[in-house]
Amino acid sequence: MITMEDIVREGHPALRKKAETVALPPTEEDTNTLSEMLQFIKNSQDEEVCDRYGLRPGVGLAAPQIDVNKRMLAVHFTDLNEKEYSYGLFNPKIISHSVEMTYLSTGEGCLSVDREVPGYVPRYRRITIKATDLNGEEVKLRLKDFASIVFQHEIDHLNGVMFYDHINKEDPYALPENAVPADR
Repeated sequence: MITMEDIVREGHPALRKKAETVALPPTEEDTNTLSEMLQFIKNSQDEEVCDRYGLRPGVGLAAPQIDVNKRMLAVHFTDLNEKEYSYGLFNPKIISHSVEMTYLSTGEGCLSVDREVPGYVPRYRRITIKATDLNGEEVKLRLKDFASIVFQHEIDHLNGVMFYDHINKEDPYALPENAVPADR
């Protein structure tokens, strides 16, 4: 079981590396790791399990955050329209995105960052991604608003990018051009 002790924190070199592509079909070890990552996210949203194991709630986790240099991510959340997203994905790739931008008015957080980072993180409002799921099926997901933000945050981890790299250094609360808040 993955716990907060397994999550590397900012400053760890794994968070700044570009992750390696996972050979498909994935090995049993890769599939097990990704399944454990998805279970961690589900566990982190269960109050009782959080209390018992000292977990911080999260909606996504990328393999570099557990010091595994592979293009794997797990997400589990429900958006504002009550649509559930629960995926373990190998080699996710953004294949298209909107010009229109979005952001969370409360800012973003990260399981690998133990501090508040003020500011808006501009993201594409709509993205389409392709990936391979835990069943070995190719999936194509069209995402918008909060879902789009979550997936972009995790894919950034696969490219060695932290969410705060996107915050305007001079004016953290400068509204991104042509952006609408995702959490309205």
